[in-house]
Amino acid sequence: MKKQRLILEHVDAKISQLKKAEDLVIPAAGWIYSIRKALGMSMRQLGNRMGITPQSVKEIEEREKSGTITLKVLRQFGQALNLKLVYGFVPSEGSLEKIIERRAWELAKEIVTRTSASMKLEDQENKPDRLKKAVKEKAEELGLQMPKYLWD
Repeated sequence: MKKQRLILEHVDAKISQLKKAEDLVIPAAGWIYSIRKALGMSMRQLGNRMGITPQSVKEIEEREKSGTITLKVLRQFGQALNLKLVYGFVPSEGSLEKIIERRAWELAKEIVTRTSASMKLEDQENKPDRLKKAVKEKAEELGLQMPKYLWD
């Protein structure tokens, strides 16, 4: 439990460093083409540095533009020009912690609603504010414990 929480905090800290890159606009033609052109380098010259043909450089640039390039090829390009490849994921909700909180809330609502429906059948219906409080408490519990079924 504590180990999971430490892992979460560690990864969230790494992700927060990527937040600056979140609004970065990728060049329409792709990074490889854009960098090659900015450096005034021909396909032949880049191909020589990468140990591939100019035609292969053209194919790589096209694959990047279409989104079918591999990380391996991007690293190879970076190494050829002494560039560091940086990639990652930035949660749209701000952090992994927020994703857990949202999912815990959803699951808590399901659990409490299911329980409440059973109680209603037994003529023991809860009041709306009692249900809201129960959902909040269950969500906090799920968020802290992070049980495996959280993601089912």
